[in-house]
Amino acid sequence: MKIGCPKEIKPQEFRVGMTPNAAQEAVARGHEVIIETNAGIGAGFENDDYVAAGARIVDTAEEVFATADMIVKVKEPQAIERKMLREGQLLFTYLHLAPDPDQTHDLLESGCTAIAYETVTDASGGLPLLAPMSEVAGRLAPQVGSWTLQKANGGRGVLMGGVPGVGPAKVVVIGGGVVGTHAAKIAAGMGADVTVLDRSLPRLRYLDDVFGGTFKNQYSTAGATAELIQTADMVIGAVLIPGAAAPKLVTRAQLSTMKPGAVLVDVAIDQGGCFETSKATTHAEPIYEVDGIMHYCVANMPGAVARTSTIALGNATMPFMLALADKGWRQACSDDPHLMAGLNVHAGQLTYYAVGKALGIDVVSPNVVIKS
Repeated sequence: MKIGCPKEIKPQEFRVGMTPNAAQEAVARGHEVIIETNAGIGAGFENDDYVAAGARIVDTAEEVFATADMIVKVKEPQAIERKMLREGQLLFTYLHLAPDPDQTHDLLESGCTAIAYETVTDASGGLPLLAPMSEVAGRLAPQVGSWTLQKANGGRGVLMGGVPGVGPAKVVVIGGGVVGTHAAKIAAGMGADVTVLDRSLPRLRYLDDVFGGTFKNQYSTAGATAELIQTADMVIGAVLIPGAAAPKLVTRAQLSTMKPGAVLVDVAIDQGGCFETSKATTHAEPIYEVDGIMHYCVANMPGAVARTSTIALGNATMPFMLALADKGWRQACSDDPHLMAGLNVHAGQLTYYAVGKALGIDVVSPNVVIKS
């Protein structure tokens, strides 16, 4: 199979879809790997690194898309990239379709087969290709939130850990999954007073057993959220419904109950955001203010630490990429129901229920399209 990896073109996206190590593994299995020139520069990988791995460097994304049977990326294809997709081509990347009707329409129109990293599952019910970026984003959230809290950036001017005689920042983390757990660990490590909200009692018990008094946890209700955000210096949105649009857990009306200069960090922005006032931003202009409350809503947070993120993502995606290349997507998905869960689009048909529900589009079962 010909596997192509174009350079990411989303603003301030420095990650790359394939590491030289992954390219070497694919070449060793008899596949041809085509890399757009300088695709890995932002993550610290030179063209020569890919050449040494056996890959072929081409000058343009157009050459990659025109030549490759499978396109491997990081972020969802941008509008100009979607025009280059063709019928029968396989796309393997993050998609986040539920809040993105334009992308969904274009993928359906292209006739391609699209497998989304964020909906591939594992035997324990986890999301193995989302998890590494969730870990990165979770650990970044208190870091970027503390920067936003600085007075010069519009925040309250509160230091996360306080100082002797002055109390620490109060941080509320909504969601106790991968993002929330890592966010809480880092925020607590910075000395903040942290409370995690979650609706799963087993998860709350796990957090209590593992982390003890490192941070507090509380059952998540609308009332509990409303009460805690009133005294919070920072609120980190870390909720996830796989493949679906994120629920809105803080309304605009509630902003008036918060402290002026408090910070909202919306890690769920890829799925539409979990705050009513959230809108996607970039690393170039990451923050904005609504009703006196600062919002950090960068849609590709892990891109800020591109080398760490690229290697972590590459470690997770490589086995699936190789299975798709070795067997073809039909056989690979037939053999692995967890990979089949990643199938979102095939030949003009939507195959993921949560996306169809969010966008009002009819859905065909992945089992049906695989057998067709």
